[in-house]
Amino acid sequence: MATYPIAHPPVFGPTDSGSGNGDGGGRGYGDRHGSGGRIPQRAYVTGMMIALAAIFMFFVALVSAFVVRKGFPDSDWLALPVPRILWLNTVLLACSSFTLTWSCKYFHADRVSEFRRWWTATILLGIAFLGGQFIAWRQLLSAGVYLASNPSSSFFYVFTAAHGIHLLGGIAGLLGIRFARPNRLTVDTATKVVSLYWHFMDGIWLCLFFLLLLGQ
Repeated sequence: MATYPIAHPPVFGPTDSGSGNGDGGGRGYGDRHGSGGRIPQRAYVTGMMIALAAIFMFFVALVSAFVVRKGFPDSDWLALPVPRILWLNTVLLACSSFTLTWSCKYFHADRVSEFRRWWTATILLGIAFLGGQFIAWRQLLSAGVYLASNPSSSFFYVFTAAHGIHLLGGIAGLLGIRFARPNRLTVDTATKVVSLYWHFMDGIWLCLFFLLLLGQ
């Protein structure tokens, strides 16, 4: 796909004096390639990988507890019908990974308007997913299914709440990049780190959703 130079103000605002790519303009994405004295991009990526490993172990612990509790002899486990809206929510989150991927491609092609459009779409899809999760909670509460109603309902609320809280962090990161200034953090690095986190949380939800389906 052909690229073209940016001929209008950058998405993230002007760079600080002397922090650009040496073109003297102090505009555009020159700052994303980094400069002397900056922390290497791989350090941020490594830090995110360590954080994701910790998050992964947290969810593994929850899943292990789910499997063990469900398999108790003479268990009082009652199958919990998964709210149908969770299917829609899953599609929304999967689509958000797609829009994020395209947004990053447009970013590296210096196509600002397309980058902003697809990045914003990712944010909106993430918010819609959380809204759908809230609706699922409301449906269960209206049906008299509460946190302490049964072990299966307890795990449902814990799974969705834990994932939703982590996804909120991802949305905060997306918003931060959407309105960031290059002098705060190299934009290229930020997009890689936040994208890595977002795709990871998407994968976590797919695993949890599959597990909830098996628990019916």
